[in-house]
Amino acid sequence: MIHILVVDDHPAVREGTKLLLEQEGDISVVLAASEASARDMLEKQRFDVLLLDLHIADCNGIALAKQILSREPDTLILIFSGHEMDSRFNLMMEAGVAGFISKTASREQLVTAVRCALRGDVVLPLALVRQLRRPGASEQESGVQPEAPAVNEKEHDILQEIAKGKSNREIAQLHMMSQRSLEYALTGLFHKLKVKSRIEAAMKAKELGLLDDRQEGAGDPDPGLL
Repeated sequence: MIHILVVDDHPAVREGTKLLLEQEGDISVVLAASEASARDMLEKQRFDVLLLDLHIADCNGIALAKQILSREPDTLILIFSGHEMDSRFNLMMEAGVAGFISKTASREQLVTAVRCALRGDVVLPLALVRQLRRPGASEQESGVQPEAPAVNEKEHDILQEIAKGKSNREIAQLHMMSQRSLEYALTGLFHKLKVKSRIEAAMKAKELGLLDDRQEGAGDPDPGLL
């Protein structure tokens, strides 16, 4: 029996992934909704493969993978995400994970990725493979890329909107939150990124590979502070 731990903070994704994988008959899936829950599961049981969401509510999936692999280097970890991974490809490879699988993948693709990882092979989208030696790669490719902080999905979305040049008011309306709530979120985000302004936050996020390539450069960040 193949034992898999799926770590994702979206209930529908967790349950759906478990259902798809366990249709194989020789796969057993355990679910975790947070970093703490994942760590607890890893203490209690040994898993053959870990599927880690890129944006867990309380943790960055790549950062969590690095922590796990620092203690158990032989752990097979696949990053599982609905976001494009182009801008994070080098970070993912440097972390030592076994590969990436999209949440939009079919059951066959998901099962293939798991079985390939168990054989010591890796299945990656061709577009991602091309990123490994892309011309003009920055510090990520030189191996001196600083570790990305644990940015949750809401903070990631806010960074994307800042990079598009959206104002605080526009971002608050888009995410159906008050401007005061957005300001609190920005304060926490600035603290995590060790920056003091929206412009610095957008630049630091791009440097750390936290922005999706398709959305970078959509507009200049609003120079206003909180």
